[in-house]
Amino acid sequence: MAYTLEEFCRDAREALKAQNGPAGREQVRQKLERLLAEPAFVEATCGASAQPGRHLLYRDPELDFCVLAHVNTKANRSPPHDHGSSWAVYGQAVAHTDMTEWRRLDDGSDPKAAKLEVAKTYRLTPGKAGLFDVGAIHSIDFPDGARFVRVTGTDLDEVQRLRFDTEKGTAETIASASAS
Repeated sequence: MAYTLEEFCRDAREALKAQNGPAGREQVRQKLERLLAEPAFVEATCGASAQPGRHLLYRDPELDFCVLAHVNTKANRSPPHDHGSSWAVYGQAVAHTDMTEWRRLDDGSDPKAAKLEVAKTYRLTPGKAGLFDVGAIHSIDFPDGARFVRVTGTDLDEVQRLRFDTEKGTAETIASASAS
């Protein structure tokens, strides 16, 4: 029996209502992996005929979480960034995304300066998902044609976030969904 986007959104809502914290978000990550195991879903949202760009698939009217498909034609690498007061689950649909999780070494007292070090690196392959909780700093790197589904706690266009430059040791507040 196929698992659909509608069922995923219902299950995500139930998980987040029951556990509005890391445990609920981990359930969303697990359910996203289940959804990405459905060839019909992947083909419909991220397949060869999908239009390039970022597409809102669902926004929950009560909890405000968003489900987006990212259909990339060109390779991209983001600088380290966070999602501010939101969280995100990235689920790979096509190709791969190399993820880097960063640890902040300074205390954050200077809003324009930051010292980071790599905490963990790994590759998301089709069907795998990774959770970045509130305040988690990460960067992504993907090849031409990579496609993923991202679930966020809210519309990232509506929250202030931080983007980091590790060479310059700086932090910059951003307010758009694009960290690059």
